[in-house]
Amino acid sequence: MSGRFCGRIYKGVGGLYFVKPEDGGECVACRARGRFRAQGLSPEVGDRCTVELQSDGGGYIVEVLPRSSLFERPPVANLTRIVIVASAAPPVTDRFLIDRMSALAVYKGVEPVLAINKCDLHHADRLFEDYSRAGFRVLRVSAETGEGTDELLELLSSGGMTAFSGQSGVGKSSLLNRIDPQAAAATGFLSERLGRGKHTTRHVELFDLEGGGIVADTPGFSSFDDGEADRIPAAELERCFPEFEPYLGECRFSDCSHCSDLGCAVLEALHEGKISQSRHQSYVRMYSAAKLIKDWQRK
Repeated sequence: MSGRFCGRIYKGVGGLYFVKPEDGGECVACRARGRFRAQGLSPEVGDRCTVELQSDGGGYIVEVLPRSSLFERPPVANLTRIVIVASAAPPVTDRFLIDRMSALAVYKGVEPVLAINKCDLHHADRLFEDYSRAGFRVLRVSAETGEGTDELLELLSSGGMTAFSGQSGVGKSSLLNRIDPQAAAATGFLSERLGRGKHTTRHVELFDLEGGGIVADTPGFSSFDDGEADRIPAAELERCFPEFEPYLGECRFSDCSHCSDLGCAVLEALHEGKISQSRHQSYVRMYSAAKLIKDWQRK
């Protein structure tokens, strides 16, 4: 058997990449051509690539196709969306963590979706209203009762690749188990819920949902590994808060920081109640930290 095909990397372990053909079929174990190392390019899970088949049934990755996004920790390419699982019931999610993760997603060109779990215990009206008004897709869900999980499944099944993010205890594993038990068991979300995932090193791996769509098992996201958010340049941070968009370019000064500047259109919108106070506080906190980071530290 020989020839070439295009596929997506579903798993990478020990220099082997398991590539699933786009037209269906089982994953093919592949190695990357040496020139990738020379170019400083490493194929990552989620990459679409061209594979040259070998007579022994294995293959070589000969080309990595252009990426729409790339996260470094955990390493995964071409995510379509990140579902940020939060809760207004204990353990209550810190809004700053939501804002850091959502800003990072927007910066990377990935859609952030807020799933407010445990809505059977706390309806989280303020959380729902603030993030809906900020321009995010927000779902109220309950892994316990099943409320909203059909809508979440419809979103995941609409295509593309989804990763889950959220603090421990907010119910990521329970949600996936409610939506697709087979995928939940395969990804290790269930073992994480039982406390066995904390001390187990696992690699990023993709799994197909029964109804369509792909879930990325990304251990690093499970506890808000959002360190990359610190490397968003201060000047670009305003674009990572979608609710600022209507007011950008309307400030008195072109280099307005939107923190405390006179004549700031964003601050005016904040005072008029069009932007949530907590969202703006998160922006100021991130902006202040970003200003302290040198360009060379972002690389």
